[in-house]
Amino acid sequence: MIGRSGNPTLNDKTFERAGQFSDLNRMTIGGTVNKAFITLIILLASAFSTWMMFFDGKNVVPFAIGGAVAGLIIAIILAFKPAISPYLVPIYALCEGFFLGAISATYETLYYGITLQAALLTMGVFLALLLAYKTRIIKATENFKLGVFAATGGVALLYLLSIVLRWFGIQIPYLHDSTPIGIGISVVIVIIAALNLVLDFDFIENGAQNGAPKYMEWYGAFGLMVTLVWLYLELLRLIAKIWSRD
Repeated sequence: MIGRSGNPTLNDKTFERAGQFSDLNRMTIGGTVNKAFITLIILLASAFSTWMMFFDGKNVVPFAIGGAVAGLIIAIILAFKPAISPYLVPIYALCEGFFLGAISATYETLYYGITLQAALLTMGVFLALLLAYKTRIIKATENFKLGVFAATGGVALLYLLSIVLRWFGIQIPYLHDSTPIGIGISVVIVIIAALNLVLDFDFIENGAQNGAPKYMEWYGAFGLMVTLVWLYLELLRLIAKIWSRD
């Protein structure tokens, strides 16, 4: 049985919809790594473009909002139609790059050097967890997956509740504060986001072992990118909270 992933874009039903293939038409770990690298390059290129526009004094708000909305729509489509991943994943990376470039530039104006620190930490966490997964220091057992899945769902509901309450002028205590409790909440969320990487690794490995079709390499890269973007944003928020106390 293929394990559950806390990442909403990667779950058991994905392979049921995809079916199984063999030989040259099947998903491989190496192929997924290549697609993830291509996706990352596209994201970084578009992020750099909005970053430069921001510091050139241009209005990047349309890029930030448009990128976020388009990225969300594409993510929802891909969750139900993974077969079109080769066409939509590069577009998703482009849209997310526009959004991340604008957000990162905004944080950079407030806290010089924060984006580089967040990016390096994201890379460090990714490599550390990949090593821990490959050496089986961390194993994606069913209980582990269930726990991370539940925690991820809890965070999603918390953020959704926060957005709804803000419409009525109500703010959830500590969630956005720079107090020790607020920082502690951010640390917990960062850990949950990071642990989703383990589930992504497990999903990709199981996909290759179970003969998923070739296009699932793009879908696996997409799911990994979703987690990395989330982790990077949470690290930005955490570092900003810490620096704002100085």
